[in-house]
Amino acid sequence: MIRIADVTALSVPRNCVDELHTHLRKVGRDGHEGLGLWVGRQAGHHFQVFKTLIPAQRHIRTGDGVCVVTGPEELHRINVWLYTEKLALIAQIHSHPGQAYHSSTDDEYAIATTVGCLSLVVPNFARAPFDLGNIASYRLDGRGVWRALTAGEAARMISIED
Repeated sequence: MIRIADVTALSVPRNCVDELHTHLRKVGRDGHEGLGLWVGRQAGHHFQVFKTLIPAQRHIRTGDGVCVVTGPEELHRINVWLYTEKLALIAQIHSHPGQAYHSSTDDEYAIATTVGCLSLVVPNFARAPFDLGNIASYRLDGRGVWRALTAGEAARMISIED
């Protein structure tokens, strides 16, 4: 049986990247982190993204920093929709106010929890154009640890299609 962990190539249409980046930049202008998801179908070792989902989200800003939260009702709605549409979640993408890295909060409260899923972190509230070379990329391993991918590994795996 082929699993998400077996995916070695991910194709993402440019419009899915643009929709996601527009959302991250928009909420970033107000000083908030944003969140989006890429969903699609897997065929062997290849995963084709068909849609960007922008889940209902709550933006939190405190003296300790910022975060974005998606509640349990929305997570349930997304899972039912994915099942009904026969789609799978391959990546969660969110923004940070400064440097792109996977925080302990990102580790503990991930939405994409299937081994092999990706978590991409866009720096500086997505003010710069979307560039895999400037994004922190992680992949969930079989031990439940988000393993950092180099920019080269991410670029070899993820192709953005015009």
